[in-house]
Amino acid sequence: MTRWPLLVLTAAGLSLLSACAGTKAAPGPPPPVPVLAATVEQKNVPIQVRAIGTVEAYSTVSVKTQITGELTGVFFKEGDDVQKGQLIFTLDKRPLEADVRRAEGALARDEAQAANAVSEQRRYEALVKAGVVSTQEYDRVAANADALAAAVRADRGSLENARVQLVYASIYSPINGRTGNLIVHQGNMIKANDNPPLVNINQVEPIYVTFTVPQQYLAEVKQYARSGSLPVQTVIPSDPRGPVTGKLSFIDNMVDSTTGTIKLKGVFANRDRRLWPGQFVDTYLTLKTQSNALVIPSQAIQNGQQGTFVYVIKDDNTV
Repeated sequence: MTRWPLLVLTAAGLSLLSACAGTKAAPGPPPPVPVLAATVEQKNVPIQVRAIGTVEAYSTVSVKTQITGELTGVFFKEGDDVQKGQLIFTLDKRPLEADVRRAEGALARDEAQAANAVSEQRRYEALVKAGVVSTQEYDRVAANADALAAAVRADRGSLENARVQLVYASIYSPINGRTGNLIVHQGNMIKANDNPPLVNINQVEPIYVTFTVPQQYLAEVKQYARSGSLPVQTVIPSDPRGPVTGKLSFIDNMVDSTTGTIKLKGVFANRDRRLWPGQFVDTYLTLKTQSNALVIPSQAIQNGQQGTFVYVIKDDNTV
C-alpha cells in the first residue's frame, strides 16, 4: 500500500488574524498556519450502490382448512418453529369417518350386485345361444350388469373422496418456518378456505432483502451480474455485530415508471436469525472492486472555482 502526505486544513488555518491597528512597528512575517497532515492510501475499493432495504420472508404460507368443521387440536405455540410435514391442526374427524364407512358400505353393496349381474349375464348369454331366451331379454340383463358396474366405479370415486376429506382433517405444515399469531383457536367452527387463515408461517432461513436502485444503475447491475453473483451486504441499525453478507438473487423485469427505480432482491442464509421479516436495513450492492485506488480522507478535499482539490506536502515541507 502506497502513501503520500497531504494537508487537512483546520479552521484555524483558513483564517488569518489582522495585525493590531495603532502600532507603528513594521509587521513581522505571518505565523505558521496550523494544519493536520493525512496520507493518501492506495488499496482495493469496492464500487457500491447504497439503498434502504426491507427484509422479506423467503416464502409465506397462509394456512387454511379445505373442509368445514370444528377445530379440535392445535399442536404448536405461537412463534414456534415448525418443520415441513409437522402436524399443526386437527378438525373433528367423526363426521368424516362416518362418510368413509357409508361410502365403503355402498361400494360393498354395489360390488355384490354387480358380481351377481355379471353371473346372470353369463347365464343369459348361454341361454340366448341355445335359443331358450330372446335377444331382448339378454340385452336387458347385460344393460343391468353395465349399470351396476358403473355404480361400482362411482362408489369407488365417492369412497376415495371421503378418504381425502378425512385426510384434510389433519393439517400439516407445508414448509419449514416460523409460526405467527394464532388467529383461530381450538373449539371454533371453521369453514373451508375461509378468511382469515388459521396462522401464517414465514420461512426465514434463507431470507430475502428487497431494495430499489435508480434506473441509471440498471445497465451496470445487469453487466456485472452476468459475470457472477454480486455480493450484497446489509447493516442492521443498532446491531453492533457488523454487516450481514448475501448475494443478489433477483432483478425485476421492469422499471417502476412512477419512481424511476428497479427492484432487486438479495438472498441471505440467515442461520443466526439476525434478519427478520419487516425490518428496514441499510443495503450495499457491490458492483465491482477497483484495484489500487487512491483513497484520501473526505476532510482533505477542498472546493474551488475549478472543482475539488487537495493540498500536497512537498519534500521541503512546503505546500
